[in-house]
Amino acid sequence: MYRVFGLIGGKLGHSWSPQIHAALGCKGYKLYELPPEELEGFLRRSDLGGVNVTIPYKREVFKYVDYVERTALEIGAINTVVNRGGELYGYNTDIDGLRYALRRGGIDPNGKKVTILGSGGTSRTATAAAKALGAREIVVISRSGENHYGNLERNADTEILINTTPVGMYPNCPAAPVDLRAFPRLQGVMDVVYNPIRTGLLMQAEELGIPHAGGLPMLVAQAKAAEQRFFRKSFDDTLVEKIAASLAKDVTNIVLIGMPGSGKTTVGKFIASLSGRELVDIDKLILQREGVRPGDIITSRGEAEFRKIETSLLREVCASGGKIVTTGGGCVTVPENYPLLHQTGRIYRLERRLEELSTRGRPLSAGGIEGLRALYAVRDPLYARFADVTVQNNGALEDTAEKIWRDFCENTGA
Repeated sequence: MYRVFGLIGGKLGHSWSPQIHAALGCKGYKLYELPPEELEGFLRRSDLGGVNVTIPYKREVFKYVDYVERTALEIGAINTVVNRGGELYGYNTDIDGLRYALRRGGIDPNGKKVTILGSGGTSRTATAAAKALGAREIVVISRSGENHYGNLERNADTEILINTTPVGMYPNCPAAPVDLRAFPRLQGVMDVVYNPIRTGLLMQAEELGIPHAGGLPMLVAQAKAAEQRFFRKSFDDTLVEKIAASLAKDVTNIVLIGMPGSGKTTVGKFIASLSGRELVDIDKLILQREGVRPGDIITSRGEAEFRKIETSLLREVCASGGKIVTTGGGCVTVPENYPLLHQTGRIYRLERRLEELSTRGRPLSAGGIEGLRALYAVRDPLYARFADVTVQNNGALEDTAEKIWRDFCENTGA
């Protein structure tokens, strides 16, 4: 008998759940947007196998289940419903995912002060997880109440920080709900947001050398826990890692930086041919939007004005992933551009012998070889600061493209 599996909610929009559950073996998993008046009827379907539940029904489904797992009762939210012989069982697997992500990130709340940003349903899940993992103290920060964003100094002794708010989520990225420097004793940062895979909060934790964990492994691990309840079978955590890595690869950009004339556009075209990905050339996009070539903008309006236009487009283009992005040679001169590229990208620096760099139509590269050397001396440490990988591009451009694509496939993960 065919059984229905899927995700139910109000407005679902884009969801990664079908591909995650398909990878876990549930090929018929679908999305079901339900108005409130159809919720009960859907749950009473005789062919219902199991569903995950999201906003706004995580509390509403309590009315219709016959049995509720204790953890779901404590949290006050059900995100997984399973039909067993006509009786409905309610679970919360978000806590399984959150605990997995913390463990994976090397973040241990045991004996520590945990501060949770946000007071909604996911906050309650984080509170339950911190409690179960032995937190010494748990503080919830909300927009109002005893502990809020205006008196963070009261909790400067926080050791573990968990963000359960949507701040920093696509397309409003890379915003962050707090400045981590307000918590000098931090030993771990968790952000439940998974799009982008590196939020503003996680990038600051990375910069400060604080262990951190993102929302993508949590998303996959909670799906695994749901599947285990759907089918009463177990899955190894290696499958979670495999699925999370595959998703991360799909939503990560390949970003090319380097000196003007280093071959970024041509190499980008070859990678696009290899991968089937969209190529976004920032300089060409500026020409399309402004109707003027980048070099002409620099000559007529000044480099500072050009950099503002460039940063605005990088913010737009790099808010989402899955593309190849080729940048202008001077994008690294604006520190603000680094988090824009890094949040969704693996950044490759193309290195080419200065004598082989083209200077045609490039006002900032004018001045012959001595001008290039002077420009390189300024930009070399900036390229090094931005790049995840440096690739020599002194041979065949096709070989450089293949090298980058191979590295990307082997080293991109959640």
